[in-house]
Amino acid sequence: MNGGMKYFIVAGEASGDLHASNLMVALKKQDPAAEFRFFGGDLMRNVGGTLVKHYREMAYMGVLPVVMHARTILRNMKICRVAIRDYRPDVVILVDYPGFNLKIAKYVKTKLHHPVYYYISPKIWAWKKYRIRSFRRYVDRMFCIFPFEEAFFRDLNYPVDYVGNPSVDAVAAYRVQSEGREAAFRQANRLTGQPVLALLAGSRRQEIRKNLPAMIAVASSFPALQCVIAGAPGLERDDYVPSMAGKAIPIVFDQTYALLAHSHVALVTSGTATLETALFRVPQVVCYYFGGGWLVNFIFRCFFHTPYISLVNLIAGREVVQELFGAKFTRARIAAELERILCDPSYRDRMLEGYDEAIRALGEPGASQRTAKRIVQKTTI
Repeated sequence: MNGGMKYFIVAGEASGDLHASNLMVALKKQDPAAEFRFFGGDLMRNVGGTLVKHYREMAYMGVLPVVMHARTILRNMKICRVAIRDYRPDVVILVDYPGFNLKIAKYVKTKLHHPVYYYISPKIWAWKKYRIRSFRRYVDRMFCIFPFEEAFFRDLNYPVDYVGNPSVDAVAAYRVQSEGREAAFRQANRLTGQPVLALLAGSRRQEIRKNLPAMIAVASSFPALQCVIAGAPGLERDDYVPSMAGKAIPIVFDQTYALLAHSHVALVTSGTATLETALFRVPQVVCYYFGGGWLVNFIFRCFFHTPYISLVNLIAGREVVQELFGAKFTRARIAAELERILCDPSYRDRMLEGYDEAIRALGEPGASQRTAKRIVQKTTI
C-alpha cells in the first residue's frame, strides 16, 4: 500500500500508553507514512505524532473521583471530539478506558462516520455485559488480548479477533534486551543477595494505601526474604512512604520487569501485574483489599460473570493462584499462603505448571503486529 493514513488514538491510562505506543510502532511498519494524533502519554509521544492530552489529566477511577472531576472529564471529552473532528482521521483506535472511549465511539460513528476499532476490550466479561450494545452500534471491530474473550463475545453474537497478548510481547522483548544483567540490577538498587519478595501493590494511590501496609506487615514475618516494592508509573516515592510504617524498603520505579525477573516470590494486587508475574514464572499470592468483607465475596459470586479476579486464573480456566480479597484479605491468610509457596515444593511446582498452561493459551508474541496488519487491511479495503 502507499500508506499515509491518519490515525487518531485514545489511551487514557499508563497501560494504554504502553500498548498504544507498541501498536503505533507496528502501524508504522505497515504504513511507513502514517500520521498520528492522540490522547495518551510519553511513550506514544516518543513514537511520534501530536499529543493532544496526557493521560495524567484523564485517569480518574472510582465513583467519588469521577464525580469530583466530572467537569474536567466533560471538558476532556469535548476536546477529544473537537480534535477528532478537526483532524479528520482515516481511522479512530480506542484503547481500553471504556467509560470515556465508548462515548467517543458513539460520537465518531454517529456524527463523523469514521471507522472505529477497539484494541484491548474493556472487561465486560466480568461485569457490565450491557455494554455490548454500544460495541455493536459504534465499534467496527474489536481486537482482544485474552483467548477466553473470543468465546465470550461469540456467545453474545459479536465476533472479535484474538490477536495475542501485548504483555507476552513486552516480556519477550525485555528478556532479549536484559539477558545476564541480574548483578547489575541488584547493584544499581543496592540489594543484597537474599531472595527477593516483590510487592506489587497496585497502580493507583488508593490501592497502595489499602494494600501495601498489609503486604509489608506480612513481609516482615519472613526475614530471610528481601522485600522490594515495584513503583507504579506516574507515582513517586512520596506516594508510598505513608504506607510503609517507617520501614526502609527499596522502591524501584520503571523497573517492574527487572524486579520480577529477579524475584523468588511476590505479593500482587490483582490486575495485569498478576499476568506479568506469571509470565516471569514467579509464584505469587494475589491479595486485593476491598471494604465490605464477606459482602464483597457474596456480590462477586452472585453478580459477576466470572469465577476469578486474577488474569492468570481466568486464562488457565482454573485456580492456579490463591485470590485473597474481601473477607479473605487478612494478614494471617496472606502469610499462610506465602509460607506454603516457600515451604511446599510440590505446591510451588503445581503453580508453575498452571502458569505454563496459561502461557501456552496466550500463544506466541506479535499482538501489536497482528493488530496493526488487520487495522490497515480493514481500513484500506
